[in-house]
Amino acid sequence: MSINPKNVLNKNKNLNKRVDVDKINLDGVDITDLKFNGKNYTKHINLISLLDEISACQLSDAYNSISSRSGTIQSIKPINNHKVWGRIFTAETTSDDWGTSALAIDAADEGDILFFKVDSEDKAIWGELASSCARDNGIKATVIYGSARDLDALLYMDFPVFASNFCPNAGSALGLGTLGETISVEGVDINSGDFLLADESGIVVIPQSLFAKTIEAALAVKIKEAGIIQDINGGKTLAEIVGLR
Repeated sequence: MSINPKNVLNKNKNLNKRVDVDKINLDGVDITDLKFNGKNYTKHINLISLLDEISACQLSDAYNSISSRSGTIQSIKPINNHKVWGRIFTAETTSDDWGTSALAIDAADEGDILFFKVDSEDKAIWGELASSCARDNGIKATVIYGSARDLDALLYMDFPVFASNFCPNAGSALGLGTLGETISVEGVDINSGDFLLADESGIVVIPQSLFAKTIEAALAVKIKEAGIIQDINGGKTLAEIVGLR
């Protein structure tokens, strides 16, 4: 591969740079700016700066303000209390089939978050070995509407896992599920390419078509809450701030 000046400049971009919240500019930002493509440095850094700072609670409030929906799936909880954000890759299978998990790891793109819909919680479709493989393949996290296992390992791994349950038993490597198709979980339709942010409070799913509007609203929520905290530190009560007194 030939190297030209543009390649060198792109490699020297500081992708770890972060912008203070009160200086973040989201003009023209869309979901594709989650990844640096060599041309979107300013948009990428501003977007990442916000996502690193906002919580699932703040994103849910923002999404509710533009859609009257929370974006949450109440039964899915953090297994090991990590925060993660990224685009979703969907999979659907039965609890007898952990083989679809292995196929999803291979099919997803680097930086994706795997989202599994499982027909029951009777058996686990994810555990330590799958987490290790997914992490090594560049997958950012796994979310399961179903069961995980190997909590003795997952609790101490640097790979985020969210699930609706856990159990010690598993099925077989059948590989009979579907990948990349629309799934519906607790009334929420989820597509590959949609956005997910998850942390200690739970998960929030944002349709990719509403990502730009939601992320702008999330910045407003973050700035407003920062102002409220400043007022509280200045001596005001929460009741006074929200107009109850």
